[in-house]
Amino acid sequence: MASSVEDSVGHCSGAKVTVMRSSAAERNKASILDSVRRIIASDQPITVLEIGSGTGQHVTYLAEHLPFVTWQPSECDQKSLTSIKSYIQITQKANVLDPVWIDTRDPVGDWGRGALNGAPFDAALCINMLHVCEWKATEGLFKGCDRFLKKRGILIIYGPFKVEGEVCPENNEQLDSMLRQQNSEWGLRETAELKRCAASSGFVLENLIEMPSNHKTLVFRKSDD
Repeated sequence: MASSVEDSVGHCSGAKVTVMRSSAAERNKASILDSVRRIIASDQPITVLEIGSGTGQHVTYLAEHLPFVTWQPSECDQKSLTSIKSYIQITQKANVLDPVWIDTRDPVGDWGRGALNGAPFDAALCINMLHVCEWKATEGLFKGCDRFLKKRGILIIYGPFKVEGEVCPENNEQLDSMLRQQNSEWGLRETAELKRCAASSGFVLENLIEMPSNHKTLVFRKSDD
């Protein structure tokens, strides 16, 4: 089922601030944390670029539990950027930078609009984006990460996917059909297509982790060329 997003009111220094709240983000944030912690497998200071940060729930939750990581959130709509800023204010996480504008459909040189001061990053994280964006955005994701990740950097992508062309179980088939009815360019991506797209930007699929609710975490590694 598609996730619901609603406005919610929080408090920062006694003042009310409005944030967006995703029920799906609340459900999956703990399992995503577990997978990211296993993938990073270190407590050394690193920087991570999150692409498509959505409401801001994930990045501030991850920042709380992975304090050695400096997080750079991003989004491509103003309401989401405002929500992310509000979550940062409410949680007061010093290891989350101000969000920047990134639309992966744009030329790579436009990423962050000159504000990606943490580049090159050790890793990038993209949660529940690829099935609700056009293919051009997926291509742009890999191109941009090639530009802004360090050699041997990792790109972590979480979401529902087709594996070897198969969509299962039934609820994922229904999700895929519903998305394609909404927009013919949306839908669950095939891992084989993603591997080919990744290879064109110098990435290889290093791991596929099974996740709750029939989602997966894909781990791509940038080459050292």
